[in-house]
Amino acid sequence: MTTWRSNMKYPVLVASLLLSSVALAEGKNLSLELAERAAQSAVQHCEASGYHVTAAVVDGAGEMKVLLKGDDSTVHTKDTAFRKAYTVVTLGPIFGFNTSSEIAKNFNGKPAEASFLTVPNIALLPGAAAIKIGGEIVGSLGVGGAPGGDKDEACAIHGVESISEQLAKS
Repeated sequence: MTTWRSNMKYPVLVASLLLSSVALAEGKNLSLELAERAAQSAVQHCEASGYHVTAAVVDGAGEMKVLLKGDDSTVHTKDTAFRKAYTVVTLGPIFGFNTSSEIAKNFNGKPAEASFLTVPNIALLPGAAAIKIGGEIVGSLGVGGAPGGDKDEACAIHGVESISEQLAKS
């Protein structure tokens, strides 16, 4: 017997896609230039700490915009960086979270966690930060490869902060 609770992932996905399209319909768009700059800044920030990472930027619809695989980063980092960014851009608007650590904290160990883990590309791990224009999430920057998601997330936040002035002008 299928219950509403076990199928809760479907309304969440539909709502997420609708919210993402609202920001895009209002003309709020993350440019390729800013996405590249944020990803580069995140990778450089992590490299300065000795971490070999990959940075992924997704747009408001969760589509890959930029993927920068840092020197000596391992093969899985491109997937974790993307999945962390995707998680923020798709779940962040629904639940009011700006980082993947907030999402992880609120779902890990909770009954709903199992449902979210079955949704493709969701990663309940720290390491990503929302990119906002006018209070709306228009993208997300995810980082993978540092020895701990908290370090990944610090680099992601640094990357987003590096473009904050340009975002404010958008």
